Amino acid sequence: MDIDLSLSLAGALVGLLVGLTGMGGGALLTPLLVLVFHVPPLAAISSDLVTSLVMKPVGAAVHLKRRTVQTGLLKWLALGAVPSGFAGAVLIGQIGRAPEVQSRLKLAIGVALVLSLTSTIVRQLLDRRAGERGDPGPLIVRPVRTVAIGVIGGIAVGMTSVGAGSLVIALLLLAYPRIRPAQLIGTDIVQAIPLVGAAAIGHLLFGEVRFGLTVSLLVGALPAIYVGARMSAQASPRVTRPIVSGVMLASALALLHAPSAAVLLGAVTAVTVTWLIGRPPRIRVELPVEPEREPALTR
Repeated sequence: MDIDLSLSLAGALVGLLVGLTGMGGGALLTPLLVLVFHVPPLAAISSDLVTSLVMKPVGAAVHLKRRTVQTGLLKWLALGAVPSGFAGAVLIGQIGRAPEVQSRLKLAIGVALVLSLTSTIVRQLLDRRAGERGDPGPLIVRPVRTVAIGVIGGIAVGMTSVGAGSLVIALLLLAYPRIRPAQLIGTDIVQAIPLVGAAAIGHLLFGEVRFGLTVSLLVGALPAIYVGARMSAQASPRVTRPIVSGVMLASALALLHAPSAAVLLGAVTAVTVTWLIGRPPRIRVELPVEPEREPALTR
């Protein structure tokens, strides 16, 4: 099996960014395969899911070690996500090979990327407010809505490979607005393992996994995501997140057949907005006010 060095380089770039930022690989790798390497959308989705399945445990191990995972949510998320992820993969595998469906699949990936970027910005806003909130108290798990989140995320991931690290986060924010950002991200990364695993099995059976492409990607992605995870403590998210956001929106607009000027403008806008949101809040320093002295009485 020949290794394509250009694909390995692309896998290394995506793995490094995922390790640094925690953002989903599907939101970066799938559009890269479609737009740059001209891989058919179904093959790109199938191969990306198998690649992500191997990469996900790296981030999950870090968060489990740091105890930033809400384990009470995991079983309910998996209950909805695992069967729906497999079902989404089977569905797109059955209908996704027709040329007109492949074209519409590009549009679906573009829409999923826009949702992914929106949830990323929401997460940044939540990070800014994290220091202003008090102790949220114990998390009250709501099984019905948590299973529903798993179902929606599973279908999106099974059909587009985008959503395990973005759409699910946005839905968890709506259902549990007081969950801490680190716990939100850690829970999402861990729950993505069975979700991506189910979707990957579906694509292995009914999709179009290209093993040569997948191996070439993993040759670059595995060492890069490890290096990125080790560097994440030193690297500033203020630098990495705007870059990833710009790439995501530019890819989404290109998949949605936007003109080149709109793609460029969208990328610049995403970088600017994400950078502005990521600025540290100003610290107000209040100087002590000396009490007014009563005037001395004159005799």
